[in-house]
Amino acid sequence: MDDHTLAATLAEEAGELLLSIRELGGRVGDLRSNRLLLDRLAELRPADAVLSEESPDDSARTERSRVWIVDPLDGTREFGEPGRPDWAVHVALAVDGEPVAGAVALPSAGVVLHTGRPPVLAPPPPPGTVRVALSRSRPSFEVIQLVARLSATEVPMGSAGAKAMAVVRGEADIYAHSGGQYEWDSCAPVAVALAAGLHVSRLDGSPLRYNRPDPYLPDLLICRPELAEIALKALSE
Repeated sequence: MDDHTLAATLAEEAGELLLSIRELGGRVGDLRSNRLLLDRLAELRPADAVLSEESPDDSARTERSRVWIVDPLDGTREFGEPGRPDWAVHVALAVDGEPVAGAVALPSAGVVLHTGRPPVLAPPPPPGTVRVALSRSRPSFEVIQLVARLSATEVPMGSAGAKAMAVVRGEADIYAHSGGQYEWDSCAPVAVALAAGLHVSRLDGSPLRYNRPDPYLPDLLICRPELAEIALKALSE
């Protein structure tokens, strides 16, 4: 199968596994999902490197062109709270630092969004209506100021993948984050958002690059393309 299909297949498989063991808690979910993804990638893409939140980082990956970047369970806290749907599985492929294929599974919703079949961008909201997806527990100062400057409606939720896919699915218009993230938090959501035609950048408008020696990638903006200029301007102020 091609890289797009593989990303979607692995995200779906990991999501199904997580649903079946949810009662065991987030830590078990993290480890078992990670093992599934690593085993499947070793089987199907043995020549590629892997960067995972749940595995020791091997610096040799930076010498490779193709690197799979995965978050086996994005939103461990939400996963551990019965009934919460805002957690995800991220599977992405970066080639020479660019996210070229990816999938985000939202297992509780039975949805996998991926680059092999790019989501169709939802119609724009009514004029004057802006919805910002943000952390339900610790929104950053910059994001709170963005909401205020745009007179936006807050859409609080858990994982980065869930927030990014809320914009892809038309449930929010902007997702901005400045509280600290790593490459596995954003690579798959960014790949899917780009495929859907959304604006994606860092908060200063610069591009996101992956497979760097330090995987810390602290800030992110995903939004509808027609809102990119006003969002970036508000953030710069």
